[in-house]
Amino acid sequence: MESKEVEAEEDEGPPPGWQSIPLPSSQSPLQPPLSEMAQMVCGSCRHLLKYPRGARHVKCSCCDTVNLVLEAHEVGQVNCGSCEVLLMYPYGASSVMCSSCTFVTEITEHNRRPPWSVQQGQPPSPPKPVQ
Repeated sequence: MESKEVEAEEDEGPPPGWQSIPLPSSQSPLQPPLSEMAQMVCGSCRHLLKYPRGARHVKCSCCDTVNLVLEAHEVGQVNCGSCEVLLMYPYGASSVMCSSCTFVTEITEHNRRPPWSVQQGQPPSPPKPVQ
């Protein structure tokens, strides 16, 4: 008789107060709108990663590498000293290791980018009045 009581309890359904919540048809609640998403390439396995804008770190779902997210004005570029592939590095780095050949390229003075204000140039001087 005890087994019949257990079966009856299992067939009762969800617990009291439980109800499913319908998801909006256009977006999952876990993902921000597409306009608030950005993309980057994983520095280890080179898979394309999608992440919410404003994130500082992105963990790769393929290799579990935690990638640092840098804005355009925070990134320098240099060619690898061995295989010549274009490398990107955060400003202030003294060297960067190539993800293709593992060669370590030193960041020399001619590879350092000037400050963002210098890159944008000086604002044009106002026109002189015609006399």
